[in-house]
Amino acid sequence: MSTARISDACFLGDCIIICGGDEAGRGALVGPLVVALVVTSRGVERRFTKIGVRDSKLLRPKRREELYGEIMKLATDVRVDRIMPQEINEAMRNRISLNELEAVRFARLFDQVKDDVGSFYLDSPDVIAEKFGIRVNMFSVKPTRVRGVKSKQEQALGTRIIAEHKADSKYPVVSAASIIAKVTRDREMKKIEKALGVKIGSGYPSDSYTVESVRKHMNESKFAAHLRDHWSTMDHIRQTSITKFFE
Repeated sequence: MSTARISDACFLGDCIIICGGDEAGRGALVGPLVVALVVTSRGVERRFTKIGVRDSKLLRPKRREELYGEIMKLATDVRVDRIMPQEINEAMRNRISLNELEAVRFARLFDQVKDDVGSFYLDSPDVIAEKFGIRVNMFSVKPTRVRGVKSKQEQALGTRIIAEHKADSKYPVVSAASIIAKVTRDREMKKIEKALGVKIGSGYPSDSYTVESVRKHMNESKFAAHLRDHWSTMDHIRQTSITKFFE
């Protein structure tokens, strides 16, 4: 995307380029984990707030779709990646945490960004928020430093990574990334439902449609390809199904 649209907004720090990252589908039973980055300027970020951009969980699906289009028009760059269930299952078998898997993908997306980013805001899934920033810093080939973590002198320059809990509620650029990730995942779930001819719902264990569809179809190879095997909820569903079979 061209950066020309933000040149007219330059005033003091308005043209500083920033980036926000968030995910959707982290706790799901079915479907991909989607990670998204949104790159924009400080000045344009304020426009995100004006059009109603906020944490995707606080928005209705129709409104998320509307904002998705607006964000795509306003952002300097948008990057999206999907971590499929097979990769998540393989990582779990090899004792690779979801936090690490996610950090690798964020780092890869960030390395693809051509703009000179001043600050990179991330919604942190780690208990210690800064730890996620350290993970992304380790996997990125770009010069970065993590806020709250002392850096060696030669590492003091580069993009500042700010990893915080609930960043999707604090920073509009992260809220924008959460909307992009959520809409992308919702669309992926619709594709899966259409391909399988099965009503799955959101794919989360809190969704009765999801749990029922998993219980009915988990032993079918085409359906199982979209399942995350190493979730405790899956163990519970399997155990419940076995119990009902012998009743």
